[in-house]
Amino acid sequence: MTFQELKPKVTEITLNTTLLRDEKLLTICKLLSDSISYYNWVGFYFMNDEKQMLELGAFAGEKTDHIVIPYGTGICGQVAVSGKMLLVKDVSKEDNYLACSLATKAEIVVPIYKGEVLVGQIDIDSHKRNPFTKHDEDFLKQICDWIANVL
Repeated sequence: MTFQELKPKVTEITLNTTLLRDEKLLTICKLLSDSISYYNWVGFYFMNDEKQMLELGAFAGEKTDHIVIPYGTGICGQVAVSGKMLLVKDVSKEDNYLACSLATKAEIVVPIYKGEVLVGQIDIDSHKRNPFTKHDEDFLKQICDWIANVL
């Protein structure tokens, strides 16, 4: 399924008034994981500034031990500190990488802002090296904007 085909489906999920927030997030994770062949793990992490930790929300893919991630640790933790998207083409070349799965070869993390406040992020792992393009970045940024309205 193309990004253009997915956009109205994601919009429909975010606007669905019969689903609770976490149900919407889980449905989006499953949709992305099922629809894009190289999205092998899709999840949302949310900021806990008091504890300086990211906390795992909805996800689709293998279970992970990383249900909390300290700010600054791993790719997600780096995004929590910088507030900027991070695309890693080959995770084996990263010194500060937390492996959720030995099969993961690449990762993209896009921050979610509610207004000016960083509230979370979407994290996508791939079993392929360098699969993500500018189209993934643009698509995921748009999803994060829609998700911000759900939060």
